[in-house]
Amino acid sequence: MSEAAPSEAMRVLVVDDERNIRKTLAICLQGLGCAVTEAGTSAAALEALERSPFDLAFVDLRLGSEDGLALLPRLLAGRPGLDIVMITAYAAVDTAVEAIRRGAKDYVGKPFTPAQIRRAVEQSRERKQVARRLADLEERLADAAPEPSLDAQSAPMRALMEVIARAAPHDVPVLFTGESGTGKSVLARTLHDLSPRKGRPFAVVNCPALSGELLVSELFGHAQGAFTGAVRDQPGRVEAAEGGTLFLDEIGELPGALQAKLLRFLQDKQYERVGETRTRRADVRVVAATNRDLAAAVRSGLFREDLLFRLNVVEVTVPPLRQRREEILPLARRFLAFFARAARRAAPELSPEAGRALLAYPWPGNVRELRNAIERAVILSPGQVLSPESCPERIVQHDAQAPSVGGDFSAEAVEREHILRVLARTRTQEEAAQILGLDASTLWRKRRKYEGG
Repeated sequence: MSEAAPSEAMRVLVVDDERNIRKTLAICLQGLGCAVTEAGTSAAALEALERSPFDLAFVDLRLGSEDGLALLPRLLAGRPGLDIVMITAYAAVDTAVEAIRRGAKDYVGKPFTPAQIRRAVEQSRERKQVARRLADLEERLADAAPEPSLDAQSAPMRALMEVIARAAPHDVPVLFTGESGTGKSVLARTLHDLSPRKGRPFAVVNCPALSGELLVSELFGHAQGAFTGAVRDQPGRVEAAEGGTLFLDEIGELPGALQAKLLRFLQDKQYERVGETRTRRADVRVVAATNRDLAAAVRSGLFREDLLFRLNVVEVTVPPLRQRREEILPLARRFLAFFARAARRAAPELSPEAGRALLAYPWPGNVRELRNAIERAVILSPGQVLSPESCPERIVQHDAQAPSVGGDFSAEAVEREHILRVLARTRTQEEAAQILGLDASTLWRKRRKYEGG
């Protein structure tokens, strides 16, 4: 066996018992930018497949005394996504049909021409690209759900969206802060879509998901042989985001050693892959998010102060859902419509009692918790009107304990409940003040007091 060509190229396995055929095919493939591995027997081909993942294989129908058709299912068992092209001097319709039946993608007769090989390679590349796009689309659809409307109804969110719109055209880092589940990642994507980088990649790195060397590799990539399992060169998310935006989710979990590397990248846009000395550059805008208090992390020595200064050129604090209650019911109705479409049923309505329960609940999990609660209700409730019992028990129990007029509650508790519910169902604070019979400044003070409680 012999190997050639750059390791980042399309990886092709050539299986033929005739050395001259292998060499001719390898030269043709290398001219197309492929990385070629040659094998003269079935055993050598299977051994090569164990060592390296291939994209495409050219397999001779007759490997000396061996049957190339019998090798097909064994190759596909080792790598299900492998494209296989059969090559033979004994071209016949029945053998072509049998090759396709066993998993081959194409069939080329000898003597083949460079044009035939180029066509086979290009078709394989197209199939891989389509498969990647489909996988990406399926992942996005699986995670898809309606998120907070950009036409925000609450004053805090309107102010936040104005900051995002102003920051988007300027190529500076933005740091989103706030509790988990408030929609920071959605707002980061919104920032990207409003920026001149729209149409370029939006790459995401979830910092807590990986640790140490794996996270460095995920971010900056690695060279072949950099560590156990690094069988080929692998670009990182920085390269994947070229010209676009790199979103670092939960940046507060970034290990100390990687903080220094990120700081350098923010300063001069330079980096090296793991196991490589070549310095690379990337044109990428960095946007980050965290639910941690990074200033406190700096004081405790867990986060670099200079990195924090670089990240929060523009800081956007996303308020929790309990501080924008006027968005709870509109969001709930959007979630109802979305999950009803997914379940292929008519969108149910919220009963007044269910709406009251949603408004009374403090939503510690924020928008994410609301989305999950509505999805559960759509799945478990066959009726067209959702009652409080359609909601998770914690929401129903909380509503049952809410202060009510004539109950064993203090006047302040009843006032708090009344003011927050009026604020939740009115579009503006001025409208709420008029209903409550309060002047705007008094309502503002009471709202700050009660929403913080």
